[in-house]
Amino acid sequence: MAVSYRNMVAFLSVAESSTFAEAAEKLHLTQPALSSAIKKMEEQLGGKLFSRSTRRVQLTPEGETLLPSARRLVNEWDDTFEEMQNLFAVRQGRLTIAAMPSFAESRLPALLKHYHAAYPNIRLRVLDVVMEDTIAAVLAGRAEVGFTFEPENTEGLTFTPLFDDAFVAVLYPEHPLATQSSVSFEALLQSPVIAMNRGSAVRKWTEQISHRYGALNIVAETGQLGSVGQLIAQGLGISVVPQLCQAQMERNGLVCVALRNSPLVKRVGMIRADRQGFSVAAQALWEQCHALAL
Repeated sequence: MAVSYRNMVAFLSVAESSTFAEAAEKLHLTQPALSSAIKKMEEQLGGKLFSRSTRRVQLTPEGETLLPSARRLVNEWDDTFEEMQNLFAVRQGRLTIAAMPSFAESRLPALLKHYHAAYPNIRLRVLDVVMEDTIAAVLAGRAEVGFTFEPENTEGLTFTPLFDDAFVAVLYPEHPLATQSSVSFEALLQSPVIAMNRGSAVRKWTEQISHRYGALNIVAETGQLGSVGQLIAQGLGISVVPQLCQAQMERNGLVCVALRNSPLVKRVGMIRADRQGFSVAAQALWEQCHALAL
C-alpha cells in the first residue's frame, strides 16, 4: 500500500519538531490522530521511524535516511499541485493560436492585447499561416484556436462566426477606377488581375464570382495577400481581397474600393477541433471573443 501524502507531511512535521504535541499543533491535529498517522506509516514501511522518550522524539537511522526523500516528494507534489491550480485559474500556461494573415494583421493584435491584460502569464504563440494551413493546424492539434473564413468542410471542427467580411477591389492610385466610390465586378475584369495561387480559398471564391461576368485576365499569382499588394503597387494589375486586408493595402499606398452589390461576402470566425481537449487558457480566449463582439 502506498504511503499517503497526508502521512508523509505528518512524518516531516514530527521530524522537524521536538515533540508530538508540537507537531500536532502545527498540523492542527489532535495528538492521537498524529500518532495514528505515524504508526500507520511505520507499519507500511516495516519499521520504526522515531524513537520516543518522555521529553522528546528523535528520528531513527532509518528515519534519517527517509527524511531527504520525503522532503523532495512533498515539495514536488506541492509544486505540481500549485502549478495545476495556476493552469485552471489561467494564471500560467501556454496557448497556440493559428490565424490567416489577413486576420493576424488586422484584428488579432488588439484581441491579444486585451487577452494578455487579463491573463498576463499565459505565453502566446501565433501561427500566421494561410487559411488552409490554419485549419490543418487546428485539426492536427498544433493550435487550439484558429481564426479563419468559414471552412466549406467543417468535419471535425466547431466554427463560431464573429463577423462578415465584404471583399474589396484593390487598385493602384493611377488606375481609372481608383476615384470611384464603388465598382462593379464586371468593370474589374477589364484590367489585368493579380491573383492568389490556385487552390487557395480566396482564388476559388474570386473565380466563382468572375464566371458570372467573364474570365479573369491573370497576369501574376502569389501565395500571400501581402505579395499581392506589392505587385499591385508596381502597376502590374488589380485584385479583389478580403476587407480585413484594407488597412494593410492602404498603408502601401493602394486604393480600396467597395464592390457594387457586395457580390463576395464571407463569414470570419473561430475554429476548434471537436476531438481534442480544450485548455482553460483556450476557453478563456474563446469566451473573450464573444464578449468583445468583434
